[in-house]
Amino acid sequence: MKTVFITVGTTSFDELITTITCSGSVQALKARGYERLVLQVGRGSVVPAADSCPQVKLDVFRFKDSIAEDMKQADLIISHAGAGSCLEALGAGKPLLVVVNDKLMDNHQLELARQLHIDSHCFYCTCSTLTDTLRTMDLSVLQPYVPGQPNNFANFLDRALGVQKL
Repeated sequence: MKTVFITVGTTSFDELITTITCSGSVQALKARGYERLVLQVGRGSVVPAADSCPQVKLDVFRFKDSIAEDMKQADLIISHAGAGSCLEALGAGKPLLVVVNDKLMDNHQLELARQLHIDSHCFYCTCSTLTDTLRTMDLSVLQPYVPGQPNNFANFLDRALGVQKL
């Protein structure tokens, strides 16, 4: 069963939860063959009932010790634009759609989402453009994210600074 995992991280992002479960978004996902939504709603006040989206199977939870298994099982990940959530999703090697909370004052999330999109690692949108993005995005153009290699940088610094390894 094709699954979409939606995460808001440790925060609340009720607008994302409301928008992804609206009929337009659900229809757009169904048109792409998705049949199950797994929602991690965090501290939000919007907690959809399992039967609130009759077109798809809906599973909802607030928090888990780890969402790695949910990401691994997903065919598509829709995430808020928090750096930790984005990097965990990219590390899972799944297509990623980042939804920026444009209601935040200092919107550093937009910068991260835009750069990941420029590098072809994800698509991004806001809640107001989510349904259209779900209809039009072409997941085949996304490129895998290759995480940095901190050991190479550490070794470079050791050599540059003349540090001897014991």
